[in-house]
Amino acid sequence: MTDHSTPTAPGDALGVGDEVEVVAGQIAHGGFVVARHEGRVLFVRHAIPGERVRVRVTEGGAGDRFLRADAVEVLEASPERVEAPCPYAGPGLCGGCDFQHVRLPEQRRLKATVVQEQLRRLAGVDREVTVEPVPGDVDGLRWRTRTEFAVDDAGRAGMRRHRSHDVIPVDDCLIAAEPIVGTGVLQGHWVGEKAIDVVAPSVGSPVVVRLPTGTDDAPLVTERLRARSLSRDVDVNARGFWQVHPGAAATFVDAVIDGLRPQPGERCLDLYAGVGVFASALAEAVGERGQVVAVESDTTAVAQARLNVEQTPWVHYVQGRVDHVFGVESTGRVAGPRRGRRRSAPRRPHSDLPPSADVVVLDPPRTGAGKAVVEAVVALAPRALAYVACDPAALARDTAYLQERGYALGSLRAFDAFPMTHHVECVAIFERAR
Repeated sequence: MTDHSTPTAPGDALGVGDEVEVVAGQIAHGGFVVARHEGRVLFVRHAIPGERVRVRVTEGGAGDRFLRADAVEVLEASPERVEAPCPYAGPGLCGGCDFQHVRLPEQRRLKATVVQEQLRRLAGVDREVTVEPVPGDVDGLRWRTRTEFAVDDAGRAGMRRHRSHDVIPVDDCLIAAEPIVGTGVLQGHWVGEKAIDVVAPSVGSPVVVRLPTGTDDAPLVTERLRARSLSRDVDVNARGFWQVHPGAAATFVDAVIDGLRPQPGERCLDLYAGVGVFASALAEAVGERGQVVAVESDTTAVAQARLNVEQTPWVHYVQGRVDHVFGVESTGRVAGPRRGRRRSAPRRPHSDLPPSADVVVLDPPRTGAGKAVVEAVVALAPRALAYVACDPAALARDTAYLQERGYALGSLRAFDAFPMTHHVECVAIFERAR
């Protein structure tokens, strides 16, 4: 029988369960550090660059390009290491947090390194990056105002194990806002449910939604936005999209408006517009002599957005996928029986799409806007555009497309809107080269 507890397996024979000693290398996109053992590349969780650790292989085997592993023992610790505050954060446990073992300032430095590396590698941009805390954050805990808890076969609510469907019952989640934990959901009995969504809105009591429930069946909640550029209460579906950090929405709105400097009378385009936060801020800036065209695909979000922007009738919503509204070929894929085929796109742009725009906001999903959408945006010849990115690699790819088409990266701000995790939000401002 092979002894999986000793570091004897050669690099080309490593498999799940084997343990080896490695030195943690650079941080990688996704919350891992890169390590090597006898030529094999390992993506290691729960380590810090420079540490010597014993790792256990969790995925992969002979012939794979890389292996995944957990640091199960720290042999030489980094001075940036701390005891994880959450008992469910560690090797083989909850997959929600990546960096609870790292001091908060170092977490932000690691995230900045990832953004810098992605921009350099994918866009050829060498840019110093600082990840800023989001206002209201003290210790990186109790910030998440929207949390989905999985439910196991016994009806206990909890979190999923990293890269697994297994549910770990928990009695607390330290990054969840206190009102969420205070609902008693984690002590409830949820037999027959798939998951439980809990929302702690800015206004009113927490809302508990049993899943599966579509957005049409979920209640509305009110979020209070108090940014310098926009002060307004916004109604949003409890299962719709809203920033989960209580200070994030206002921070991003001000970063976008400060970067674009929209002027009275200008025409603005808000892509992937959601419930109208950026559209509303743009409308305040350009005034009733201006125009804002917002594009969003989600039916429920559009219906709610039209109510949210009623007081600024110079905002016009177009419902549809952004690529289809532009009349360009989709880069998405079809799920289900036709999986793998490209979605069909209209042959011409939507009739409500303006022929030009002064400024554009793009807030795409994690996959990014993509080459075809970037080309369509550039064809409108905006003087500036703001790109709100939740994925550094997608931002870097689209940065490369924009630079190829004459738009230079001006300012770049990165925000720690998801402490204890590897996620980072960026607001990049691009300007047309003179």
